[in-house]
Amino acid sequence: MTLADQGVLRIRLGGTPADACSLAWLTGQVAERLGGRGGRPLVVASTNLDHLHHFGRSGAHAGLVERAESTADWLVLLDGMPLVWRAQRLTGRRWDRLTGADLLPDLLAVAERTGARVGFLGGRTETHQLLADRIAQRWPELTVAGYWAPERAQLAAPGGAADLADQVKRAEVDLLVVGLGKPRQETWLAAHAENSGIRVGLAVGAAADFLAGVVDRAPDFWRDNGLEWLYRLLLEPRRLARRYLLQGPRAALRLLLHSGH
Repeated sequence: MTLADQGVLRIRLGGTPADACSLAWLTGQVAERLGGRGGRPLVVASTNLDHLHHFGRSGAHAGLVERAESTADWLVLLDGMPLVWRAQRLTGRRWDRLTGADLLPDLLAVAERTGARVGFLGGRTETHQLLADRIAQRWPELTVAGYWAPERAQLAAPGGAADLADQVKRAEVDLLVVGLGKPRQETWLAAHAENSGIRVGLAVGAAADFLAGVVDRAPDFWRDNGLEWLYRLLLEPRRLARRYLLQGPRAALRLLLHSGH
């Protein structure tokens, strides 16, 4: 048993909270929430350099997690090897990298086992159709309560975002997979996790796209050596150049200068 298996440790990376824990501990927490009744929702997000750009020190959404914890419990997992390495240096412990793409299959299995109702918010209708086929093959007993593919204008409008939360509540979703990209997925959950009626919300970016097979993940070598960003940049240079080549170095500087145990 590693030290990480003993629970969770909150630290600050780049000026925003991050929670170091093990996969086993996390899945246990999600299973407990899905199997219970009442209580505050649990929001599971992830922190990488893109997260630090939006939510770290001087970011446009700095302090969002701390404010959102007034209505929900948040776990912000270590995603991205630079953050894992920084956390290990700060704490002297070995921590797991927990990405949304790696977590989602395990957490869907937990939902199937506990009889929880799952919903997917974000992405395209065409992707949802492929995703439904994959889910039917891998988790035949899993109940999917709904798929939502909102336009950005709907998410930006206060009434539109609240209406989505109401739709999720009427569908009686227990586990909501939110793939709206940063920072929209986190800001939506911060505003609406409580009134959507969910027990667990997952801010997992493109994890559903990976599961549906519409986006390829980087091979193990690239991921293990902190090069997944480069692999994705080579695949989608026009979309990701600004994130990785302009915003990324600034976020890395925040990680270096504004982190602590």
